Amino acid sequence: MEKKIGNYSFIVGVIIAIVLGLAAPKLGTATAWLWSLLIVLGLVVGFLNVSGKETKEFLWVTVALVVVAFAGGDQIKNWADVQWIGPYLSGVFNSILALVIPASVVVALKEVWELAKGGE
Repeated sequence: MEKKIGNYSFIVGVIIAIVLGLAAPKLGTATAWLWSLLIVLGLVVGFLNVSGKETKEFLWVTVALVVVAFAGGDQIKNWADVQWIGPYLSGVFNSILALVIPASVVVALKEVWELAKGGE
């Protein structure tokens, strides 16, 4: 049951991240509670969805995602300067990162805990 909750949290989180990212340029500051929801869903995914043998693969994928997002953000100083789609791309990338980063932190801490237990 916990695995299903984690799976649904991830699916709902991705949908909210994409919708929020696309709507963010129009909504302005009214999106604060949706950002909070993404972070909570990311925590739920980290606690309930990723465990065991999928931990290392999940962490590699999230590290790659974060590095690419930040590297792309560094090359394009302001996404809003990209004509027509820039603000939407910025919103989607930031929203997905708001979901993925909390999940990866939780999974990484769980892995460190498991490594520490095994080292006793």
